[in-house]
Amino acid sequence: MAAGLVISAPASGVGKTTLTLALARAWRNRGLRVQCFKSGPDYIDPAFHAAATGRASVNVDSWAMDRSTIAHLVSRGADADIVLAEGSMGLFDGVAARGVSGTGASADIAEMLGWPVVLVIDPSGQAQTAAAIAAGLRDYRAGVQLAGVVLNRIASPRHEDLVRRALNDSGIAVFGALPRHAEISLPKRHLGLVQAEEQAEIGKLIDEAARFVAEHVDLDAVLRAAAAWSPQPAANGLNVTPPGQRIALARDAAFSFVYPHMLEAWRAAGAEIATFSPLADEVPDTAADVCWLPGGYPELHAGKIAANARFRNGLRAFAETRPVHGECGGYMVLGTALTDADGVRHEMTGLLGLETSFAKRRMHLGYRLAALAAPMPGHQAGARLRGHEFHYSTILVQPDTPLAVVHDATGAVIAETGSQRGRATGTFFHLIAEDR
Repeated sequence: MAAGLVISAPASGVGKTTLTLALARAWRNRGLRVQCFKSGPDYIDPAFHAAATGRASVNVDSWAMDRSTIAHLVSRGADADIVLAEGSMGLFDGVAARGVSGTGASADIAEMLGWPVVLVIDPSGQAQTAAAIAAGLRDYRAGVQLAGVVLNRIASPRHEDLVRRALNDSGIAVFGALPRHAEISLPKRHLGLVQAEEQAEIGKLIDEAARFVAEHVDLDAVLRAAAAWSPQPAANGLNVTPPGQRIALARDAAFSFVYPHMLEAWRAAGAEIATFSPLADEVPDTAADVCWLPGGYPELHAGKIAANARFRNGLRAFAETRPVHGECGGYMVLGTALTDADGVRHEMTGLLGLETSFAKRRMHLGYRLAALAAPMPGHQAGARLRGHEFHYSTILVQPDTPLAVVHDATGAVIAETGSQRGRATGTFFHLIAEDR
């Protein structure tokens, strides 16, 4: 029988990912089977989880997914010895309005699955106050159980002693304390961590994190704190319709933001996926019946994309007879032009009239509920799609027919409607699930 834990924190940037990877690799090194999940709409962390465990990780999301879908996804951990769900943001951070089964908070997953929470606490600039924060998180929601804490970025033995004493007085277990250790810092860029596949030394970095955490954290105590868990049978599987029978999927450093559960759902429904690299000037598989360009970092490769005439001409030829869809970065590449952070304008594929710019950066972040005004691959007009948007690009021109009426999690109308022209469609949000 597996045992489950949620790794969370009071806020972002405290060290959840590093601790999750370190625990996963340390236990794997001991011969345990470790399964990871990511709570919330993060498409980068699951690849790190897979690098640490050797097992595919997927997202679970209480705002976009119903309980049956979440149960189906986590059932892959049934044969594991320990299951770790890495949270996003702070433990109780979600949106103001409830979604399908919750607000998107990591606490929803902890309560839904009955998994205790290990809090990563960074007490920099404080001492006993760290215990007050941990106690407040412990008592905030009755259905969420706190297993204990791991202290991160401890300044000195005296600092550790002060924090430990306060936590012990509050009845909160301390599993370990990590001094500052720059060697295990994961590199970041504007959309989060630099992707696992872009880091040649990721295995060594995870190994060093595992060694460091094993030296300072009581791994056996953390393991004992996990809750025994048997996955419940799911009435339904994933609520995802593949966009076609054979899907040409752009896949490289510029087009990499795909939720793992989406690809698995497409394959489970019988679809075939044929990947190609726009950065290598490749074209979509001519045997495919649909082309899908996911998000990623086209702004970092705009010059190369603009120069790859074979890719751009091949995509245009494909779109003459078959549908093409782009999400976020893929949407921008379907447009007429992309202006990079230096103000240089690069010609894109021109399948849509969209023009975007990173010279005028503004963050767009949040859940999206879209009612399709026109069909897109895999979904008919009128379908209600749940997704998430996270980018810094600004729309300069969007002359095409809006694809959907889009609302944020509070119900407010969003200006980024997506667009449609001919057989090309695109959205700024990444699809997570369709409302049943």
